[in-house]
Amino acid sequence: MGRAPHKAGIAATLRRRVRSVQDGFVSYSDFRDLPAPAVAQALSRLARDHEIQRVAKGLYYVPRQTVFGSSVPTGPDIAAYAALGTLHPAGLSAANILGLTTQNSTRGEFASTRASRPKVLGTARVHTGRDRSRDALTDREGALLEVLRDRASTADLDVGAIKRRLAPLLKARDGFARLRNAALHEPPRVRAMLGALAEDSGVPTKHLTGLKRTLSPYSTYDFGRLKALRSADEWQAE
Repeated sequence: MGRAPHKAGIAATLRRRVRSVQDGFVSYSDFRDLPAPAVAQALSRLARDHEIQRVAKGLYYVPRQTVFGSSVPTGPDIAAYAALGTLHPAGLSAANILGLTTQNSTRGEFASTRASRPKVLGTARVHTGRDRSRDALTDREGALLEVLRDRASTADLDVGAIKRRLAPLLKARDGFARLRNAALHEPPRVRAMLGALAEDSGVPTKHLTGLKRTLSPYSTYDFGRLKALRSADEWQAE
């Protein structure tokens, strides 16, 4: 009768296999050939050591190193894996995926179109009740709206660098149209900041007129750090 594998050998085997994943998910079912108690213990230890991130019970994300720090599990990735519906990065996670900061949320932060918090997201911070118009947005487009909600407070870059990072999203084919349609369901300050950012990025005026008409001419809006945009005053920054 063969001897059972030593726990240290199991942990080393599991760690080696986990590290080969990078920017993906692993779960207990990926290690059926190893003793379940040892797998659970080893994955928990890797999570405590911040080598992987616990997403839900038995589900972990394996990051990869990028020039902006460790990668984060994106909304669509988790949604596809756990059938959650539309999720977009929020907070530091949104700024990180857009290249506006090297910082990252240790728990993960997301915005969801669901009315209630998906339990599968574990300890992640989740903002619920985003409009279903976000279903049409890409991961990065949804993250851009979240950065505007935060008035770019999570970005480490100056306004000029923020604009350069975000301009390709705004000028991409049909990109601004999708963002404009989703912004109609955002607070007015988000629409105003989106308009100023788009104007500074070279989006044609004809695409901005309808967005500007949704703003009350008697209101001003707190742009936070984006107050320094060249077109901020034209979009009623206070």
